[in-house]
Amino acid sequence: MYESAAATLEPVIRRVLGGHLPLRIKCWDGSTLGPVESTSTLVLRSPQALRHILFSPGELGFGRAFVSGDLDIEGDIYSTLDLRQLMGGLHENVEVKLDARGIAELTKAAAKLGIIGRPPKPPLEEARLRGRMHTRTRDEAAVAHHYNVGNRFYRSVLGPSMTYSCAYWAGDEFCLEDAQAAKFELVCRKLALMPGDRLLDVGCGWASMLIHAARYHGVHGVGITLAKEQAVLATQRVAEAGLTAQIEIRFQDYRETNDGPFDAISSIGMFEHVGTEGKHAYFMNLHRLLKPRGRLLNHAISRPDTHGGKLPPKSFVARYVFPDGELMEVGQVATTMQDLGFEVRDVESLREHYARTLRAWVVNLEANWTEIVANVGEGRARVWRLYMAASAVGFEAHRISIHQVLGVKNDEDGRSAMPPTRRYLGLEKPLPRTVRRDSCFVGSTTTTLM
Repeated sequence: MYESAAATLEPVIRRVLGGHLPLRIKCWDGSTLGPVESTSTLVLRSPQALRHILFSPGELGFGRAFVSGDLDIEGDIYSTLDLRQLMGGLHENVEVKLDARGIAELTKAAAKLGIIGRPPKPPLEEARLRGRMHTRTRDEAAVAHHYNVGNRFYRSVLGPSMTYSCAYWAGDEFCLEDAQAAKFELVCRKLALMPGDRLLDVGCGWASMLIHAARYHGVHGVGITLAKEQAVLATQRVAEAGLTAQIEIRFQDYRETNDGPFDAISSIGMFEHVGTEGKHAYFMNLHRLLKPRGRLLNHAISRPDTHGGKLPPKSFVARYVFPDGELMEVGQVATTMQDLGFEVRDVESLREHYARTLRAWVVNLEANWTEIVANVGEGRARVWRLYMAASAVGFEAHRISIHQVLGVKNDEDGRSAMPPTRRYLGLEKPLPRTVRRDSCFVGSTTTTLM
């Protein structure tokens, strides 16, 4: 008698999920298992999904199956990626584990269904870098893999702000563009920017931070990036803003920047590409480029533990999103900054803000899905949907975090020129909204903070 795929797979699925089955699963033969009332359904569209997982057990196999379209998620993607939410928060330590016994049971089930076959090829979107990590050539290749997807793609996901970093939701009524403007204003205030100041923006993206700082604080800025497509569009956006006389965009590595001193340096969402072995050289270079009493604002994703910064080589993010990316614990960042001559004066977590930002980007991605698929292909679009939704869940669960760390290069007498209180930030009053409501992107969200 024929046994359905669902019935054959149910014992091993329950084992992998610790005996629980909190979500609905639909197999390629139409058979299902799990609660009918589930908010989401994991769809195995093809036996190839199991081959991906069998030959690359764990996160990487799941990611390959999803990117290839052999596995899909219908309904609430966030609850599917956070099993604790599906279980009502009753099982805080639930994990998806495919250990040696689980692999053996999955192999047996696959053999029973007659679907083992050969190892499937990884999707074309998977990165395969060569050479020693964090050389300038390999860093450029890693950056190109992530950022040279095309400016049209990023515009569809990020909205008019063209800002690929955590926003600052200073008001529940803010849309995504408001929140990104508020983030730039927060950074500018922390750096105490004044008209005529010289600002270096490391990893400048599409120049949004520099445009804000020049327009509202009168600075003269230099932006550097290793993404060629970014540099071209950033230069164009500066010209369209009428700020060519104040802002220069360079296709340049921070290790090649030698025209200091600068009054202030911002590094927003770039430090993740530096690596643990390069952090000393990174902060040493930035310290060298600053004037005495100059300030550095380092805005970076961090790990809440101290188990090392390198992403597991077989993780989905390392293979498809941020090859060679590394996340450090914020205490290590602060210690390294101080070892290299900075005095750390302010540390702020924006963890919940990043979760909300990612959810807003997913809204944009899904609202513009047809256009995005036509532009970059379905595989690339699926990479970003999985990456951003999973990252939002990671921030909400405190598996990852993000911090702004403000450091000062004191003068030879130890003076920092820092005000005695934080009143200079003006945070006793809401940050001003710099974007009109009617200019907010269609895909923006106004969900309240977690």
